[in-house]
Amino acid sequence: MKDERIVITGGDGFLGRHLQSHLQDKGLRPERISVPLIEDYDLTREADVMRMYEDMAPTMVIHLAAEVGGIGANQANPGRFFYANMAMGLHLIEQARIRGLRKFVQVGTVCAYPKFTPVPFKEDDLWNGYPEETNAPYGIAKKALLVMLQAYRRQYGLNGIYLLPVNLYGPGDNFDPTTSHVIPALIRKFCHAVDTGAGQVEIWGTGSACREFFYVEDCARAIALAAERYDGSEPVNLGSGIEITIGDLAEKIGALTGFKGELVFDPSKPDGQPRRRLDVSRARKSFGFEAATTLDDGLSKTIEWYRRR
Repeated sequence: MKDERIVITGGDGFLGRHLQSHLQDKGLRPERISVPLIEDYDLTREADVMRMYEDMAPTMVIHLAAEVGGIGANQANPGRFFYANMAMGLHLIEQARIRGLRKFVQVGTVCAYPKFTPVPFKEDDLWNGYPEETNAPYGIAKKALLVMLQAYRRQYGLNGIYLLPVNLYGPGDNFDPTTSHVIPALIRKFCHAVDTGAGQVEIWGTGSACREFFYVEDCARAIALAAERYDGSEPVNLGSGIEITIGDLAEKIGALTGFKGELVFDPSKPDGQPRRRLDVSRARKSFGFEAATTLDDGLSKTIEWYRRR
């Protein structure tokens, strides 16, 4: 890896910043990592993607960039989320083929799995049904890039791998109230309630949906290991392998923030997919990855970071 010239799309985002730090900690010099910023390169445009490859001359691309948000953002932007994610991947992979890139690492999404996938989710179940409706356009756009990479491997010999991380959280997450995912949204709500002395916190949905959460530093380590050690065509789940209900998660975050009031669930809001927990055995067998951060430790670090900010 020390000899690679790596482009990380989305490298200035939540996961990207952690991945940059991890790669540098492992010995990759900062000047060998390039991050295309949206102000300079609109990756949904073919001309900008071509210019990025010419300017940065990578030997490896790790494609993290995405337009994404929580349930509300997915409901408001289904067309945009499909187009932007499909276009970015399409242009990046095609130019990787044309330029003979040594390796392309595509980071997909757990939203690609069918709504009623048997738990734990196995990679072989990826095509056994339609995704949960609220995030299907985003999930299908990302899943189409798996097909593209497998087709390009067969026809052109492009070494493209596909990784499926579960819901991420951690320091540096997106805490915007309109686009954040569940953990940062809850942390923001509970911290605000503690600061203002509010007696209630409202939670979207019934609280019965189950989710697996993956600490961002663990995910950065997993991606780096896969980039170095994995060259297979099959998708690989990345996660902790442990799930929790949204209701229990809310209680846990409430306790960790010091909230003493009442949790009020709003069943008129969607729960999203009923359950998400991944079978993470392929990552362990293929490139030796196992998550190291417990949910309590990860939440405590994230809450501490948010309060400092």
